[in-house]
Amino acid sequence: MIFTVLAVALGGAFGTLARFFIGNWISANWPQHFYGATLIVNLVGCLLIGVLYGLFLLRPEVPLPVRAGLIVGVLGGFTTFSSFSLDTLRLLDSGQAPMAIGYLAVSVVGGLLATWAGLLLTKF
Repeated sequence: MIFTVLAVALGGAFGTLARFFIGNWISANWPQHFYGATLIVNLVGCLLIGVLYGLFLLRPEVPLPVRAGLIVGVLGGFTTFSSFSLDTLRLLDSGQAPMAIGYLAVSVVGGLLATWAGLLLTKF
């Protein structure tokens, strides 16, 4: 278990730093497109989680620290949108389309509302 925890922590540091550097680079080069960093990170993260998940399905013998370090650590630090996308696809793949649609709607709308509420809380 300790190796898995360390792999997630190291992967998380790597993913977080990658996101930080991409964000800074885009802000420095295209400040009017500040949102581009989030968009790029989320799309790349979704692509990578799909590739990794597919590879790990084909190769179940890959050790848990490696799987968790890459998916939870690196991609979790890089973007949580990738996990959200994978969870939605897994619900669809398992025949739970209504749950997937509900999860998608609550996540997006709920996330926006929660962010708005948090911002409102700072106005008091």
